[in-house]
Amino acid sequence: MSVETDVKKSRRSSFAETLRVIIHALILAMIVRIFLFQPFNIPSGSMIPTLLVGDYLFVSKYSYGYSNYSLPFSPDLFSGRIWASPPARGDVAVFKLPRDNSTDYIKRVIGLPGDEVQMVNGVLHINGKPVKRQRVEDFATQDSLGNSRKILRYKETLPNGVSYQVLDLVENGFGDNTKVFKVPEAHYFMMGDNRDNSTDSRVAQAVGFVPVENFVGRAEIIFFSAKPGTTWWEVWRWPTGIRWSRMFRLVD
Repeated sequence: MSVETDVKKSRRSSFAETLRVIIHALILAMIVRIFLFQPFNIPSGSMIPTLLVGDYLFVSKYSYGYSNYSLPFSPDLFSGRIWASPPARGDVAVFKLPRDNSTDYIKRVIGLPGDEVQMVNGVLHINGKPVKRQRVEDFATQDSLGNSRKILRYKETLPNGVSYQVLDLVENGFGDNTKVFKVPEAHYFMMGDNRDNSTDSRVAQAVGFVPVENFVGRAEIIFFSAKPGTTWWEVWRWPTGIRWSRMFRLVD
């Protein structure tokens, strides 16, 4: 056997081994994506100050068990959830929008099945009782023209002890006074932390109550965060375009 033949065989063997490694890596990535963690990026400001536009985070798929919406393209394979664990009050969760069952939304779980939820003069009420709200330092931001702006910020504490921060952009905003929402069985009431800039369960025709089957997973950790106008692949802009302080921050 010639040296040239040995070289060709060696190259074919090396190529086949590389191909096997790539295939195995893709299969492993698909398994992780379907059953464990799904990456998700924040395209809007409805969850400010908890999540900023340009944050990239991992959503745990196993936290609530699995439904058809846990799988790519949401195939109609079974009904309900398997290995189900109910969402907890205060969780930041990704779900499929009930009106089309395809668009991903991310909001905070506020109302559980059977709860009565209402906003009264900007204060959240659950089952007839106001949720504890404490004024904290203003949230500093900039408008589209670069002008500095300070927004009222509050620390809200839910009945189960979960605390987080919310913004109050305007007094008497569209969602500051609502009717009483009675959450149906197997449904949840979701709200954004940026209360005056969030289309959520307060808007029945847009979101409304979210069926438990529509939950995709719970937001866990921010693994990357880019300022507006910067994308993850523009590595030459990373020194100034990345929010380094938000990297690997847990989602509260």
